[in-house]
Amino acid sequence: MTIYFYSTREQYGCFSNFSDHGFVLDDLYWYTSEHYFQAQKFVGTFHLEQIRLVKTPKEAAKMGRERSRPLRQDWEQVKDDIMKKAVLCKFETHLDIQEILLNTGNTEIVENSPIDYYWGCGADGSGKNMLGIILMEVRGILRSNGGTKLGNVTVK
Repeated sequence: MTIYFYSTREQYGCFSNFSDHGFVLDDLYWYTSEHYFQAQKFVGTFHLEQIRLVKTPKEAAKMGRERSRPLRQDWEQVKDDIMKKAVLCKFETHLDIQEILLNTGNTEIVENSPIDYYWGCGADGSGKNMLGIILMEVRGILRSNGGTKLGNVTVK
C-alpha cells in the first residue's frame, strides 16, 4: 500500500507543506513549513522576513519562486536539508500529526503533485518524490527518538 497526499483538505493533508502547523525554528515563528522553506532561499536579506510574514503558504511559495529575488548561491546543494529540517521541526512540534505520521508504519508516502517532479511524483508518477522521502526519513527519526517530543522544539 502507498499513502498519497497533496491537498491539505485530504486525509493526509497534514503532510503537505501548506498545512496549518506553525513552529519555531531558527528563533523565529513560521506559519507553515512552506513559509520556512521558501524564506531560506534568501537568508541574510530582507526577503526572508517578507516571506515569513505573508498570510498564506500559497503567497510564500509565489514569493519564493520570483526570480527577481536574489536566490542564495548554494540553494541546490542545501534545499533537501532545509526541507528536512522544517518537516522534522513541524512534526516534533505537533504531537497530533506526529502520531498520524508514526501510524503510517513502513508504508510508502508519496506527494501526489501533478506538477512537481522534484518534491512530488509528477503527473505520470516518474517524479523524485523528495518530500515523500523526507517524510519517511522524519518518520524514522521520530521512531528512533521514541516519537515523543514536547512542543516548539528548535532544531539547529
